[in-house]
Amino acid sequence: MSLTETSSVPVETAPPEWLRAGDSRLRLHTIVRLRWLAVIGQSLTVLAVHWVLGMSVPLGWCFAVIALSAWLNVALRIRFPESQRLTSRSAFLMLGFDILQLAALLFLTGGLENPFAFLLVAPVAVSASALPLRTTIALGALAVAAASLLAYVYYPLPWCHRNEAVLEVFSVPVSWCRSQEIAIPQLYLLGVWTAVTLGIAFIGFYTWRTAQENRRMAEALAATELVLAREQRLSALDGMAAAAAHGLGTPLATIAVATKELLRETKQDDPIYEDLLLVRHQAERCRDILKELSARAEELDTIMSRLPVTHLIDEVVDPYRPLAVPIVVTSGPQSGVFAKSNAAREPVTDRNPGVLYGLGNLIENALDFAKEKVTVHASWSRDEVRIVVTDDGDGFPPDVRDQLGEPFVTTRPAVTIDHSEPAYAGMGLGFFIAKTLLERSCARLELANRPEPETGAVVTVIWPRKAFETPQCCDSEELIA
Repeated sequence: MSLTETSSVPVETAPPEWLRAGDSRLRLHTIVRLRWLAVIGQSLTVLAVHWVLGMSVPLGWCFAVIALSAWLNVALRIRFPESQRLTSRSAFLMLGFDILQLAALLFLTGGLENPFAFLLVAPVAVSASALPLRTTIALGALAVAAASLLAYVYYPLPWCHRNEAVLEVFSVPVSWCRSQEIAIPQLYLLGVWTAVTLGIAFIGFYTWRTAQENRRMAEALAATELVLAREQRLSALDGMAAAAAHGLGTPLATIAVATKELLRETKQDDPIYEDLLLVRHQAERCRDILKELSARAEELDTIMSRLPVTHLIDEVVDPYRPLAVPIVVTSGPQSGVFAKSNAAREPVTDRNPGVLYGLGNLIENALDFAKEKVTVHASWSRDEVRIVVTDDGDGFPPDVRDQLGEPFVTTRPAVTIDHSEPAYAGMGLGFFIAKTLLERSCARLELANRPEPETGAVVTVIWPRKAFETPQCCDSEELIA
């Protein structure tokens, strides 16, 4: 098996670190900056309520609570560098402090009567975007507990304004304000508590889910880049072998000539005669090996850069032919294409390591689930090129088919390698990597099951013919249109 053949064999990808550890990705600098923003906003709000609206709020206590956040920020800034990464426990303590600080401020300014009570959602949303789920759940529970306590225990908010001019602006009768005290119904407070609680749950879950998808996609794309880089390195080895054959030819010829002259001047009973004879034979063997490499290089020169679709399939399929499940390869123009037309001409494409790996992964998956055979059929028309990989296994499960192509989604059954270890079902990155690499070549994948009563999965890879034959046109506006 040559180096180019082994390049299509998929490699196992280890689980990403964030899946195993699930630790915090928050920087201390981020928390400190958000807290400074909160300190400024809280200070301006309290001053506006006290001086502009003229409401009697406990100004000293409010600023004492705000000062706690400011002092903590200053202490953290002095003690730790800005690039400091927080552990999950440290991040929980930081955000937990923010929830308690905001709860204390709300206690002094009306509890859930205060319209800013919804800000209890903010620390939970920050946690959901960068911390493990268990930490977010704990912070959410803390925020809900704070909201529940604020529904019953709080310093009443003085709704009536002391400035009669401001009351006139809001069309509030001065006599009514002097004689009435607004009593917020408990049913309204219950509604505010419900809104805050549901906001914490919904926004927290939504943010966590979105962040998790982004993390999974980032890890999967990183694995894709590693696989593609490996395929490109393996493809380059054939060129390196050709260069080695060319470069070593002259030194070996010199060694052969020098050895021949030494043998001519050395008698057979000389102790070094056999050594010289061995050197000569090994030099001849190296020369034969270099001839094979040169012949291989000449062959590769014609197929490395451009190859027909049938040769592309043969190169992908060859490493899997020794397996027990046979692979049947067929090809030809699609029905309706005239045999002598230009559309019937077999498409020729650039040799793309990403395409080779992607098709190889699809064939390997089909072999894993096939019972008797796997069929690979290539067809083409004036507008498109299709490669269809079909197996006779059980087909795609209905609940998984729509999710295939997403990272860490797998249909492989769990296999126990060692009875002392739990069953391992794979990472589910293989199909994602194959799909990503094929789509980079402007291909489109379609997944289906064979029509009943037949069973098995059908994976169809479709390229626009122009993109298949001229990959540099893949991103052109004309092709996209």
